[in-house]
Amino acid sequence: MQEDRELQEYRDLLSPPDKFEDGFGWKSIIGAIFIGFLMMPGSMYLGLVVGTGIGPAARWVTIILFAEIAKRAYTKLSQQEIFVLYYMAGAALASPFSGLLWNQYLIQSEAARMLGLTQHIPAWIAPPPGSESFTDRTFFHRDWLIPILLMVGFEIISAVDHFGLSYALYRLTSDVEKLPFPMAPVGALGNMALAESTRKEESGWKWRVFSIGGMIGLSFGALYVLLPAASATVLSEPIRLFPIPWIELTNVTEDVLPAVATGIQLDLGLLFVGMVLPFWAVIGGGIGFIVTLIANPILYSYGILHRWHKGMGTVDTVFANSFDFYMSFGIGLGLAIAAIGIFHVFRSFRQTYQGSLKERFEVLFRHNPGRGDFSIWIAIGIYVCSTTTYIVLSSLLVPGFPWIFLVAYGFVYTPVISYVSARMEGIAGQFVSLPMVREASFIAASRFFGYTGIGIWYAPIPIHNYGKSTVRWREIELTGTSFRSIIKAEILVIPIVLVASLLFSQYIWRLAPIPSNQYPYAQELWHLQALNTLLLQSATLEGSSPFFQALNVQYMGWGMGLGLLTYGVLAWFKLPIMLIYGVTRGLGQSTPHGIFLEIVGALLGRYYFKKKYGLAWGQYAPVLLAGFSCGMGLMGMLAMGFSLIMRSLGHIAY
Repeated sequence: MQEDRELQEYRDLLSPPDKFEDGFGWKSIIGAIFIGFLMMPGSMYLGLVVGTGIGPAARWVTIILFAEIAKRAYTKLSQQEIFVLYYMAGAALASPFSGLLWNQYLIQSEAARMLGLTQHIPAWIAPPPGSESFTDRTFFHRDWLIPILLMVGFEIISAVDHFGLSYALYRLTSDVEKLPFPMAPVGALGNMALAESTRKEESGWKWRVFSIGGMIGLSFGALYVLLPAASATVLSEPIRLFPIPWIELTNVTEDVLPAVATGIQLDLGLLFVGMVLPFWAVIGGGIGFIVTLIANPILYSYGILHRWHKGMGTVDTVFANSFDFYMSFGIGLGLAIAAIGIFHVFRSFRQTYQGSLKERFEVLFRHNPGRGDFSIWIAIGIYVCSTTTYIVLSSLLVPGFPWIFLVAYGFVYTPVISYVSARMEGIAGQFVSLPMVREASFIAASRFFGYTGIGIWYAPIPIHNYGKSTVRWREIELTGTSFRSIIKAEILVIPIVLVASLLFSQYIWRLAPIPSNQYPYAQELWHLQALNTLLLQSATLEGSSPFFQALNVQYMGWGMGLGLLTYGVLAWFKLPIMLIYGVTRGLGQSTPHGIFLEIVGALLGRYYFKKKYGLAWGQYAPVLLAGFSCGMGLMGMLAMGFSLIMRSLGHIAY
């Protein structure tokens, strides 16, 4: 595992700098306001229309704009200032109050009525269906006061929690164990491309590659996002050259491939994602999908996938198959992946810990003032305080739930799984999680401790996996940015995010019901998401739950056995570790409509661009994807602005 060639290529992309600088200043303050009040609404709009927000594009757009202003002011942005803007954009685009849009749909949804759960959804999540706020489509109503106040509190606690256990684990895995974090350079390279553009000489390769990706994104975004949005304001039906979210082929292939959801997602961004992701991970996912392509008709013929029937589309097919087989099978696969990750973590201990315990503690508690390190004790204190707060709030909101479970979540399970996942991120760039731990504990509390209700599913329980966050700290370090800059940026972003997110969630909801044909992605997939969510939640109610009809221990065993067997066979032949994870994950793939373009991108990158540009292609690809995201984001912003302005005019009384 340590000698995997593909992982080594990612490790070698960047090395930590010797000097760190503070990137927070007045430019950061202006940037945060710009992101919150101009970029956030575009991201929310795109999320409802095409299923993905602006994402990285908002970061690039912000940085480019500020870089150009800086040039004309005869100043420049340092790489550290650019990264702080980049970080704040990511934090701002989280848009916490957009979750209220989902809550208002969920409590009014057909799925909730069908499963008989409408009356069980707690009032601190959303008002009951008869509330006037739903008729007026407004959050500025007394019925929404408690949900909004709770969400504000949760966001503040979460923001502080960013500097707790994840920072302590990063110091342990990076400083003490010296793990390389192979995927972190991919996230840092795009930022460095923008830093290059702020210099007087703009002939660097990063800026040229970024510009090429940006123009491709602008061209494709004009057809994929802008044309449907603009045409919808003047026509009864929008013009869509590319079906959103995908071309539906399930009804075409149902005779040849029964019980298989087929289609093609024509989002060009998937092509660039395939170029950036590890090649063997993408190919492994494709192999796993081919296996399911063969397996589903066989399972159907044997009566296992018995709920599927001809005429079903992707959404209905996926839900029926999940109910009959894939939910249980997927749990088993998840257990196999977690077992593989834990096995690798413990196998690597002997190689990592060669020094004495005293030496390791000295490294852990030694500060690097230039990097902006703060005391490990502070990080641990933040973790203890935030976890305790989560436990208290959950106990107050859901008084019948056993508090011992909450303590076990926060102080036993969370630190163990976070450490295992952090080590896997540091070694192989893979995230490890144990599936259904949270769900199984809820069901156990219902069956053995007398808890009934579904409130616990919405409570802020302290069950987290901080392993992924360790990669973020590595990206900060690779760009030479002081950690203290990030602390200041987080303090600035919190109030801006909360205010802007609430205002624009309200504004977008007032323009049209959500979901509706004005928001095609939400209209297409929110029903499936609601069915899956509420089916699971029904397990903690009295009586016979549909969840237990779907759960099958035998299928779970099949999933875990096949996952471990697949890993064993591939590992025996010493195939790349990314292929092993890709195949294992691909076996449980439910909506594989985007895998085709990802594979095409991976093949182009591997067998054309890599041969043409050599090892440098490993650095070109993430910068190209960043540029494409920027171009798509610009078109998304234009589409959002055009749509919101035109629809707003419809509300004006003449």
